[in-house]
Amino acid sequence: MKEEFTEEKKYAQWITVPCYQTDHSFCLKPASFMDMMQELAYRAAKALGFGYEALHVHGIAWVLSRMHFHFYDAPKWRDDVKLETWHKGLDGLFFLRDFNLSSSDGTRLAACTSSWLVLRTDTRHLVRSDELLGLVSPDTQCQDDAIPEHCGKIVMPKDVEAEKVVTHRVTYSDVDIIGHTNNASYIVWAMDAIPSSETFGRRVADVQINFNKETRPGEDVDICIAKEGNAYFVEGLSEGRPSFICRIEFEDV
Repeated sequence: MKEEFTEEKKYAQWITVPCYQTDHSFCLKPASFMDMMQELAYRAAKALGFGYEALHVHGIAWVLSRMHFHFYDAPKWRDDVKLETWHKGLDGLFFLRDFNLSSSDGTRLAACTSSWLVLRTDTRHLVRSDELLGLVSPDTQCQDDAIPEHCGKIVMPKDVEAEKVVTHRVTYSDVDIIGHTNNASYIVWAMDAIPSSETFGRRVADVQINFNKETRPGEDVDICIAKEGNAYFVEGLSEGRPSFICRIEFEDV
């Protein structure tokens, strides 16, 4: 597995898609793609001096706040793919990071844009972005857009009523090194809540997700869904408060 910085200040990794990251049709799962991106983001940030260890000594950590990714053609089991990431600096409260996934012949397979915040690990309070500017040098930024629009706010459609389909209790398998539910787990919950006629009969084309409130071990999260066209909106409520909401769009295979 080769990793390097390109001349465009992008951090690239070559990956062979393993079977355990694919679904029944051999396509890369949305949650598995999120796992790949999260790991590469940590590796890229570490290489530039503002990774997990650099922030941990100050009692702070990166947390994903919003993400939007689009599959042009989902990679399949055993495919050799190149995943690239680069950070674009600060935009308001958020630090922006984009990703691009391509095949061995250079065909674009997926694109992603993401928005990150920094959290104090003891109080769970957000750190002001201006306190962190010294950690992230402008010289390491790349302003290319994988997806032109930044991640926006997602809301349930007003003309459809969301239905509660299941309650999920946060357990060992959901929790990450920060001590809260890992971002990819929410997509696992969402995909499991959508009717199997969609998840087994069609391909995921587009995913948008907002992380609104962290959930931790032992918490119960009510999963509610609503459909609009080819898309499902899935929202998680913990003690009546929104913890996440996502929009997952499907297309015919």
